[in-house]
Amino acid sequence: MNSLKIERQNGNVPKSVAGEDHVSGFIAYLADAEIPDGFKTAHVQAVSTIDAAEALGITDKADSWSVKVLHYQLSEIFRVNPSISLYVGIFTKPNSYKFTEIKTVQNFASGRIRQMAIWCGDKAFSADDVTAIQGVADALDIENAPLSVLYAPKVAAVGNMPADVAGANQCRVSVVIAQAGSGTGAELYAAEANKTAKNTVSAIGVVLGLLSSAAVHQSIGWVKNFPTGVNVPAFGDGTLYRDLDKALVEQLDGGRYLFFVTHVGQAGSYVNDSHTMDSAISDYAMIESVRTMDKAVRGVRTYLIPELGGNIYIDAETGKMQAYSVSHLETTANKALEDMEKAGELSGYKVEIDPDQDVLSTSEVEIVIRQVAVGVMRKIKVKIGFAKTV
Repeated sequence: MNSLKIERQNGNVPKSVAGEDHVSGFIAYLADAEIPDGFKTAHVQAVSTIDAAEALGITDKADSWSVKVLHYQLSEIFRVNPSISLYVGIFTKPNSYKFTEIKTVQNFASGRIRQMAIWCGDKAFSADDVTAIQGVADALDIENAPLSVLYAPKVAAVGNMPADVAGANQCRVSVVIAQAGSGTGAELYAAEANKTAKNTVSAIGVVLGLLSSAAVHQSIGWVKNFPTGVNVPAFGDGTLYRDLDKALVEQLDGGRYLFFVTHVGQAGSYVNDSHTMDSAISDYAMIESVRTMDKAVRGVRTYLIPELGGNIYIDAETGKMQAYSVSHLETTANKALEDMEKAGELSGYKVEIDPDQDVLSTSEVEIVIRQVAVGVMRKIKVKIGFAKTV
């Protein structure tokens, strides 16, 4: 009998989305002999799909365990967010980690990267790492290329993770200690060659995928919107979440680490919260606060830069700035914030310029911008009981 059979194929065509909130980076440090062919000359590459990564030598059939882990991380990133715009940097393991490669990758991307992940599965965690990463991120902020960094170090023993690393002015670093307790992540951990001091596989690819897919004001701990797709959550030392004492889980959350948790009656696992390593009382204690402010700063800068060197007209009788000059600058500074409010990324904002400023003497105009953030509901309290009538 005559027949026609058509089989649908997945061409892994890169998706595209508006804006640049999804532009991300990924860094890994490997031994010289392990670096894939596609990264030996140019250490940073734009990678749009897992097929593109495999064409560059990052495959799950590689001889190197680290390259297999890198393939797994990238696969998870594209699974969670197929629309991500990703830059991958693979560098030789340094004798001393300064994390200056963050700047290398950001510069390659022309400052477009909004969030970056660093996998260091064989490097024991140190508070110095957080300080070093924050220092590089601060320098990039000064250069108008701000970003948030997810860092996945080796977790030798989850019960021994220091509880006092978080502190003031560390808002651009988040430490990921999550790992998959089933599937490919668990298989890679079981296959790790160093049986006596096993390196961490991590689930940082999942976290980067979630963060890059979230709007800037959204917490990646939002249960409804950001399931991890990891059925059995674990930590970087292989300990399953379900086997860890509740008090230790709360201590890790208080230490501001990121890991995966489960909720009774809810299938799957979720990120415990969106902590940065900043102080818990800081305005920038959560990643969404940092990303929202970064977007506002980038936007305001985009609109105001063309005004540099322009004229400001002065009232000849009072010496104050003319009302129309003030109004023009306020409207210009408003534009980016207006767009963010329409997108639901801000609850409100106000731009103010004091017309009494002595611009003729200083050639400087000070603009004050106040923003009202979008809240995140981290706790729900329900009172329920019986009553005779309602």
